[in-house]
Amino acid sequence: MKPTLPAQLLQALAPWRNAPAWHVAFSGGLDSTVLLHLLATLANTDHLPPLSAIHVHHGLQAAADAWPVHCQSVCDSLGVALRVVRVQVQPGASLERAARDARYQAFTEVTGAGQVLLTGQHRDDQAETLLFRLLRGAGVRGLAAMPVQRPLAGGYLVRPLLHVSREELEAYARVHQLRWIEDPSNADPRFSRNYLRHRVF
Repeated sequence: MKPTLPAQLLQALAPWRNAPAWHVAFSGGLDSTVLLHLLATLANTDHLPPLSAIHVHHGLQAAADAWPVHCQSVCDSLGVALRVVRVQVQPGASLERAARDARYQAFTEVTGAGQVLLTGQHRDDQAETLLFRLLRGAGVRGLAAMPVQRPLAGGYLVRPLLHVSREELEAYARVHQLRWIEDPSNADPRFSRNYLRHRVF
């Protein structure tokens, strides 16, 4: 019998249970909303490191101005402290890459020594990343796709949901009546990853 989602998460995070702090990269989307809810709920019954959330505001579209308010509302309901970081995305050939670079710079600044930044990427994201990198000729690195963990600043970036499907996350969200943000840009096929998601997969 497959372990429950909370049990899977606790198992994935076992190596970091003694970290000084856990920070959740909280976009307000489905993945990070489920991750934050899971962790906040587990913290009521298990001894976990201090938990907080970080929302990176890129300011790339008008709809995004309302997202920090939504994220604050979710965090307030869960009793989790939220830090909103506004970043400047440098113009360039790839808006996706520039936004990611700005986001990870913000994550680097909040992740202290030994601390862990948790992101909500899941199994479907992993499949997209693998195909995306292979199509770009990424070679051996492409075959490796996203690691479960990697160093970040003086701590670690950890992706504890990489073995969980989006379908499982949606099922959890429905059961717990969670609300999340749907980023309009995720439906734009001009972005390479969205094209793969909506046209190829």
